[in-house]
Amino acid sequence: MLVSLVGVGGYIATRHPQVSQPTTATNTVKGQINHKPVEFDKKKFSTSQPDSLWVIANKQHPLEPSDYAPKDLVVPGVPLRLKASSEQMHIRGQVEEPMKDMFAAAKTAGFSLSLGSGYRSYQYQKTLYDGYVSSTGQAEADRTSARPGYSEHQTGLAFDVEATNMKCHLDKCLGDTADSKWIAANAYVYGFIVRYTQNKEGVTGYDYEPWHLRYVGVDLAKELRGKNIETLEEFFDVSGGKNY
Repeated sequence: MLVSLVGVGGYIATRHPQVSQPTTATNTVKGQINHKPVEFDKKKFSTSQPDSLWVIANKQHPLEPSDYAPKDLVVPGVPLRLKASSEQMHIRGQVEEPMKDMFAAAKTAGFSLSLGSGYRSYQYQKTLYDGYVSSTGQAEADRTSARPGYSEHQTGLAFDVEATNMKCHLDKCLGDTADSKWIAANAYVYGFIVRYTQNKEGVTGYDYEPWHLRYVGVDLAKELRGKNIETLEEFFDVSGGKNY
């Protein structure tokens, strides 16, 4: 069909009305992009360098050097169990903001948390471990405390979290409290994991500690959560176990 159009100056033009062409299979496929899931880069950070975000310290993997000490220790702006001058009230600088964010979110949810124990030097860990050996025997001490040079606390990336009311202080019953359940459900959002979970002593080497959190960064924490993997040893296929 022809359509007459009167243009500028009275010029009469004709045109054919546009007809929509049927979409062909070729047109449908053209331009499509196949999105492959991006594989998580497990080699982004070292699992053996003591200053690495993903360092693994366990009974099979000591810190090297054994007297390693982080250079960026800070006192975080959160409630502290001890005086700020105490060695244990320090953590790595990169942990402070995520810790503050998590503590603030917990407070909004109705929970009051405090830093119980953060960085521990080789010498302090030795004093602590030797004390446990004296009071409970070496076998039991090895279930609940790391030997000096093997402790995550020495990296400055791990810390013990407590309720400010000190309920279930360093006790497994903490895991049954609402505070601890909130932490277990939400810590990954801020880059933390509960490092020593139930029924994983054969993997991590340590008894259940619902208070022991480890900073691994948001990406890895979410990856572990999404794949329902509880330990660094299992995710990175790194040996651990009960024995030194």
